[in-house]
Amino acid sequence: MERKTGRIAVISDTHGLLRPEVAEILKTCDAVVHGGDINSPGILEEIRRINPSLYVVRGNNDKEWAEKLPKELSFSLFGKSFYMVHNKKHIPKDLEKKDFVIYGHSHKYEAYVQEGVQYLNPGSCGPRRFHQPVTMAVLIIEAESFHIEKMDILPRVEQEKVPELSQKDMEKLIKGILKELEKGTTVASMAKKFQVSKEFAEQVCRISVTHPGVTAHGIMDKMEVNKIVSKSGKNS
Repeated sequence: MERKTGRIAVISDTHGLLRPEVAEILKTCDAVVHGGDINSPGILEEIRRINPSLYVVRGNNDKEWAEKLPKELSFSLFGKSFYMVHNKKHIPKDLEKKDFVIYGHSHKYEAYVQEGVQYLNPGSCGPRRFHQPVTMAVLIIEAESFHIEKMDILPRVEQEKVPELSQKDMEKLIKGILKELEKGTTVASMAKKFQVSKEFAEQVCRISVTHPGVTAHGIMDKMEVNKIVSKSGKNS
C-alpha cells in the first residue's frame, strides 16, 4: 500500500551549484523534485547520492547533456498527483487537474491555490541572482492535508555602496574570475583572491554558465556590477 505521508524537497534553478545547506535539507526528505535549470549532470548525480527518489524536468539552460530529460512530467507521490514544468508559461491550458503544479525559471518564490490546485515555485537555491533571496521549499504531505515550509537559504541582501571601477578594471576583474572558474576554484576562494563580495563572484559564474561563450564585456552588460563589488576585502 502506498504511503500517504512524507516530506518532499522542492528545488529549482540550481545552475550548477548544490549548496551544502540545501544538501542537508535533502537528507531529511523522502523525495526530491527539481524544476529544471540544473546545468550539470553532476548535480543530478550528487542529488541522487543523497536522495535517490528524484523527479526532474529539463530547463531552458539544460542543453545537449539533458536531451533525455522530460520537459514536463506528471507523477504521484504519497497519494497526491503532481505536474511539473520549468516555465510557468508552458503549463497547458487543458491540463488535467492535479493536486500540485511545480515550476521554476523566475528564481522567485511563489505559492498560491487556484481552483483547488496548489501552485508552487520554490525559487532558486543555486547561485544568487543580484540581490534576490536563495530559497527552496519542503512540502509535507499528511494523511488528509499538507503544508509548505519555505526555506530561506540566503536572505535578500541590500546593495553595497562602493566606489565604481573603470570599465577596463572591471573587465580585467571578470576575466580573472572566469579563469578561476575554468580551474574549478570555489566561489569563496575567488571572492577572497580578488577581494570582492561572494555575491559578485557568484553572478559572474552564473552568467558564464547560463550563457556559454559570453565575453567579460557581455557579462558586464548583464549584471549590476558596480553595485555589488566590494573593494574593502570584506566578503558578504
